[in-house]
Amino acid sequence: MPFGTKAESTKPASAAATAAGTAAGTAVPGAVKEQRVTKQRLAVSAALDQLDDFVSTQELYRILQNQGVSVSLATAYRILQSLADEGLVDVLRNGDGEAVYRRCAVTGHHHHLLCRNCGKAVEVEAPAVETWAARTASEHGYTEVAHTVEIFGLCPECTARKAAGTL
Repeated sequence: MPFGTKAESTKPASAAATAAGTAAGTAVPGAVKEQRVTKQRLAVSAALDQLDDFVSTQELYRILQNQGVSVSLATAYRILQSLADEGLVDVLRNGDGEAVYRRCAVTGHHHHLLCRNCGKAVEVEAPAVETWAARTASEHGYTEVAHTVEIFGLCPECTARKAAGTL
């Protein structure tokens, strides 16, 4: 996956298609497997609700361990991927290429400003980017296009710390 981009998630085509595929025991293209609600899944979800910025699986695992939650690192990986597949969290690659996750307040298409130093994230809408992407795709005959735009830089606090020589 390209550096600094959102991972593509699989979303159900429809509830009926998902139910039909599950009932028939066959896979439905685009369908997401229904997940059991477990203590671990609830703990991961609750921890994400308390965080403002993107977090790696290992960082989230450490947070859960510090809270006394019993969950394995492998389970944390599976749960986060499942939440991403269901569209319940955003996932993208940080500066090191590591997948990071965040429960976003905006449910529709949006982009992020990300601090390279502290990880602070700001959700942004970018109508000019949307217009440009649609026009560019159309000019080249592309249809059913999607895009991701993530902007990396230093947040105002880290910029001030760098100017003061404390970063």
